[in-house]
Amino acid sequence: MGAGKRGLLTAAVAVVCAVTVLAVPGTAFAAPTPPSPPPGTAASVTVVVTDQQLEAVRKKLERLYRAAAVATEEYNAAEEKAQKQSAEIVRLAKKIVDGREKLAELKARAGAAAAAQYRGGGLPPEAHLMLSDDPQDFLDGAGRVRQGEHATRGLLGEKTRVQQDLEQYAQDADAQWRKLEAGRRAKATAQKKIEKQIEAAEKVESELEQEERERLHRLERQAADRAQASWLGSGALAGIDGKATPQGRKAVAYATAQIGKPYQWGAEGPNTYDCSGLTSQAWISAGLGMPRTSQAQWQQLTRVDVGDMRPGDLIIYFGDASHVGMYVGDGVMVHAPRPGRSVTLAGAGSMPILGVVRPDPAAN
Repeated sequence: MGAGKRGLLTAAVAVVCAVTVLAVPGTAFAAPTPPSPPPGTAASVTVVVTDQQLEAVRKKLERLYRAAAVATEEYNAAEEKAQKQSAEIVRLAKKIVDGREKLAELKARAGAAAAAQYRGGGLPPEAHLMLSDDPQDFLDGAGRVRQGEHATRGLLGEKTRVQQDLEQYAQDADAQWRKLEAGRRAKATAQKKIEKQIEAAEKVESELEQEERERLHRLERQAADRAQASWLGSGALAGIDGKATPQGRKAVAYATAQIGKPYQWGAEGPNTYDCSGLTSQAWISAGLGMPRTSQAQWQQLTRVDVGDMRPGDLIIYFGDASHVGMYVGDGVMVHAPRPGRSVTLAGAGSMPILGVVRPDPAAN
């Protein structure tokens, strides 16, 4: 291995360790200083990256990707709101168009009434009645006058209501537009956060040699296995015998059919997914509408005890509900883990569980 490349690795490991390990009280590492090579010879340095140092790298990467996951759900939430606000703006615009057409019709009717009065010599209906010598004509005319007055008042009242509705629709559309613009700014901010965290994580990984990356992946699997073993050892699965509903089976079938497809933040398929994109699309494919983000799934769906979960239920992870997977049975879930990984099966207890939610609580 070239000295220059290994020098980069040394620097990368030193930076990570300084941030994640040396900050711990009572912990210190002394980097070996190789002897200066004799004049006229090239330096050849072998840097040994210990598992302890790689563990520090693993924890650093975990924090970076967790921060990216939080920002991704912020982005997803802003995107979902933007879609709803856009649809509301379209609905209000249609109401405004319809209202303007209605108002034009009412103005035309009012104009026709005024023209009719003009053709009658400009005299009000009451005056015409007073000039009538026939009592029956007078009575018939009085009835028509009353009907005409009611119709005129109704026409004017309807015109006023339509004008007021138009003003309200315009105000509502303006408010929705301002929210849409704010949502776009929130999306842009979240996107910058995501890209920053992923870029930092990828830089850390890129400075490791292939052998170190393989060892790092083993450490990741070992950490997940330890968490899963601890979860199983707690008796979390004791007595779990829930059977999937027909919709649940469809959702599980959809989610597991995506195994091997890459993670992509903000993606809802069909070729790439993020964690909540996978779970929401799986249940949509089963015919059930779903909140888009893991936080909304946690907040809006029915919560059930871990001991009562059944295939198709969603497992929400971490205290901020920033990750979600779908339980498939036998202590296993399917999820889209993080950038650089693909949809896969994993132990349901391989990450800290916040709780379990059920998209189809009424089904048996």
